[in-house]
Amino acid sequence: MHPANPPKSLVVSAGEPAGIGPDICLQIAREPREFALIVIADPEQLQLRARQLALPLDIELYDPNFEAAAGSFQILPITLADKTVCGEPSPANAQSLLDGLARAVDGCRNGEFSALVTGPLQKSTINDAGISFSGHTEFIAEQCNIAKPVMMLIAEQLRIALVSTHMPLREVPDYITEDRVYETLSVVHHDLTNKFAIANPEIIVCGLNPHAGEGGHLGTEDDAIIRPAIEKMRADGYNVRGPLPADTAFTPAAGHADAVVAMYHDQGLPVLKHAGFGRAINVTLGLPIIRTSVDHGTALDIAGSGHADAGSMRAAIDLADRLAAP
Repeated sequence: MHPANPPKSLVVSAGEPAGIGPDICLQIAREPREFALIVIADPEQLQLRARQLALPLDIELYDPNFEAAAGSFQILPITLADKTVCGEPSPANAQSLLDGLARAVDGCRNGEFSALVTGPLQKSTINDAGISFSGHTEFIAEQCNIAKPVMMLIAEQLRIALVSTHMPLREVPDYITEDRVYETLSVVHHDLTNKFAIANPEIIVCGLNPHAGEGGHLGTEDDAIIRPAIEKMRADGYNVRGPLPADTAFTPAAGHADAVVAMYHDQGLPVLKHAGFGRAINVTLGLPIIRTSVDHGTALDIAGSGHADAGSMRAAIDLADRLAAP
């Protein structure tokens, strides 16, 4: 059991140990904060990486029976099955990494932790271990028994949410249904209102096809599927516009928007990452917990080199801190 209003503590999953997740956690460890930061990692591996990077690290293990002090940096230990070599992920470690992530989610759900921040995982390595894994968003949603999570990326004032996430492009048109578009818009509106405290948020919706279908000449999905979902939202009193051609939806000509909803991953994310790569944040909407994440991958080629940039992790932690404010 945990107190009704425990001191704020954020839990961070360090991610793939052969990547830059440990590097950026070690950078963050040295920075001042007003809350406890609990990092899920293998203590021995983290200490070895600290030595490699010539960064000081005093290991303080997390004890769930005691409140973590504000400003502290503690390790919630997991044990990796295989040794870690920078740039060489091992499928043998996949289950331990997912168990650690599940532990973090459980801690957020029961009030032990205020929010979850995730470092990058190597999806291919987890799948190579024989474990079906399409990404953090889907995994965490399953842990929370949520059927339709929504991935939203943020770079400063730009917020882009996705109807579909990690799937082959050829599967996207069949996945886009009126119900899924409507549900995505409902989740985005709800969390912008309740988590981000934006009253009556304005939402722009991208079309699926070039020119939003060009009146049916470039595809029928925009008029037959996306537009009815938007009209249903508007009938419910929500401020939603579209479908707009994706090549103009992100421009000033489209007008103000508190969020833009894109139909698929590479429709929205290139715009976001161009606007704020290294500072952007991934947020999962529709969950009963707060979850933010870095906007980059494992960067295996620079792990342990000292060249990793902790900017996105820092931004993700800052946003989790703000969203977890009472």
